[in-house]
Amino acid sequence: MILVDLTIVTVATPTIIGELDASVNQVVWVSSAYMLAYAVPILITGRLGDRFGSKYLYLIGLTVFTLASLWCGLTSTIEMLIVARIVQGLGASMMTPQTLAIITRIFPASDRGKAMAVWGATAGVAMVVGPVLGGVLTDGLGWEWIFFINIPVGILGFVMAWRLVPALETHEHSFDWLGVALSGVGLFLLAFGIQEGHDKHWAGWIIAMIVGGVVVLGLFVLWQARNKREPLVPLTLFRDRNFSVSNVAITVMGGVGASMGYPIMLYAQAVRGDSPTEAALLMVPMAMMSILLARTVGGLTDRLHPRAIMGFGFAASFVGMLSLAIDLDPDTPIWALWISMVIIGVGNAFIWAPTAATATRNLPMQFAGAGSGVYNATRQVGSVIGSAAIAVIMASRLSALIPGASAQGEAGADKIPDPHVAALFSDAMADSLYLPVALFVVGFIAVLFYEAPKHAGFGATQGAPAATVSATD
Repeated sequence: MILVDLTIVTVATPTIIGELDASVNQVVWVSSAYMLAYAVPILITGRLGDRFGSKYLYLIGLTVFTLASLWCGLTSTIEMLIVARIVQGLGASMMTPQTLAIITRIFPASDRGKAMAVWGATAGVAMVVGPVLGGVLTDGLGWEWIFFINIPVGILGFVMAWRLVPALETHEHSFDWLGVALSGVGLFLLAFGIQEGHDKHWAGWIIAMIVGGVVVLGLFVLWQARNKREPLVPLTLFRDRNFSVSNVAITVMGGVGASMGYPIMLYAQAVRGDSPTEAALLMVPMAMMSILLARTVGGLTDRLHPRAIMGFGFAASFVGMLSLAIDLDPDTPIWALWISMVIIGVGNAFIWAPTAATATRNLPMQFAGAGSGVYNATRQVGSVIGSAAIAVIMASRLSALIPGASAQGEAGADKIPDPHVAALFSDAMADSLYLPVALFVVGFIAVLFYEAPKHAGFGATQGAPAATVSATD
């Protein structure tokens, strides 16, 4: 449900722009506010799950998320929708760390890859359900129903979690509230400055916000190093190289996930004239490959070197995204776009679940919540920055290629009638996709630094004991 709400809003973007009289930048804030509220508390909610029980934090978060979804659907202004999405993000931040922490605790390291494959396949399902359901609901009932749909799902999820999710042992923790404040202020200043920069013509106060955000985040890291009690982010976690590399990789994927949907959905609806449902179908081949390959990749994750698995994943994703950016023209046949999406989907299947499994294999059980919180927080930091950056890039490319044109007016139209303007709009969206292309390159370089896992069973099929492989890697 959390991941569906990231993708479902993207499809409804042009409709929300038109019905709430909003700008592209404001509608991007509908997702950015959600992701920022999701990212900031996620470090402390993972620790709260360790202290008071993952099951109970999950149930509280699910309740907040479901009620906030009702609020989102009842709003009539873009500003109130953004506020409701902030509350929804707070609910999501309570839920997500608990899912990964529970999997880490109840599955042994040697089998965790298979469990993470199921967890990762859920993301693939959300990538299918989100855009398609968003398109169908927006076309048939209105954009409000992309939020109302969460209510029955939330109620069913609450009943199932109450009955079926185990109540695991808890651990004593102190809470680093100064760390929470520093990380929250730093992320907000950085994200707000980046996203509003183009709209505010990079005024001095915007630059000051960005610089201030970097400084505050630097102070946050310094405080984490000096906090002798229990820091919000135990920096000792990063002594494990695979945990550190996985956090870089998932930050990249968070940025990709938050940035690629907007240009594609705006291109499909404003240039091709697709309905929201038709536009959403562009994403289906990518998501289907993630689902179909989940089981196979899960088995490989427990046996093969993560460098090989994720290296292939990032390389394939790069090829698919680059071909999509090159092919994004008004007359591009649908099958050509689908081929690119299939390649991206294959690559993503070799990234999402293997990265999560590799990140958490070596963590002590008492740090399961903290490690899960850090991992999910870095993903959300990537999402926040990716969302802010894509808003800037789209707005700047539209301004450069269509001088004097209103991004709000162009994107909110059913279809741009002027073929010349449509071609220029298409070029602007294609140029914007070079952001996720570049992010895949960063991810590929990062995963080259993985070392061989140390869990029991690794390397058995290769005829070498795990300890020997690790020592010689």
